[in-house]
Amino acid sequence: MSDTNYVTAETFERLKTELQHMKGVERPAASYAIAEAREKGDLKENAEYDAAKEAQGMLEAKIKHLEGVIANARILDVNNIDTSKVSILTRVTLTNLGTKKKVTYKIVSENEADLKLSKISVTSPIGHSLLGKVIGDVVEVQVPAGVLKFQIENIEL
Repeated sequence: MSDTNYVTAETFERLKTELQHMKGVERPAASYAIAEAREKGDLKENAEYDAAKEAQGMLEAKIKHLEGVIANARILDVNNIDTSKVSILTRVTLTNLGTKKKVTYKIVSENEADLKLSKISVTSPIGHSLLGKVIGDVVEVQVPAGVLKFQIENIEL
């Protein structure tokens, strides 16, 4: 995991809190579940023990992944964002040239993406295609349904 993860200060704190919860609460609970299952007898035919070990392995994988995300995180300061072009943390208003509908997306990191909140990942097809573009540019985006054309109407924080 060598990719830099650009995040806001709030997201960085949320990730750290989540990691602390996993290490301080979930990890001891997983160990306790394994110890409790071990006491129930023969480990070869103990489905509860197998399930507890599997859950612990999945938790450890999540912890390792989150540690990598945090280690490679770069905190972005909203005050240093250039709104003359589309970049991470900008809010972009687009007109879909096919449907004439306007949509507004905030370009965020993968960890913050939430389509319900109109936050799209910088690595998504639309987010990636918009990077570096300016107001008035027409962007063609290859999506599974075909090619979408958007015109950039506004860029703001």
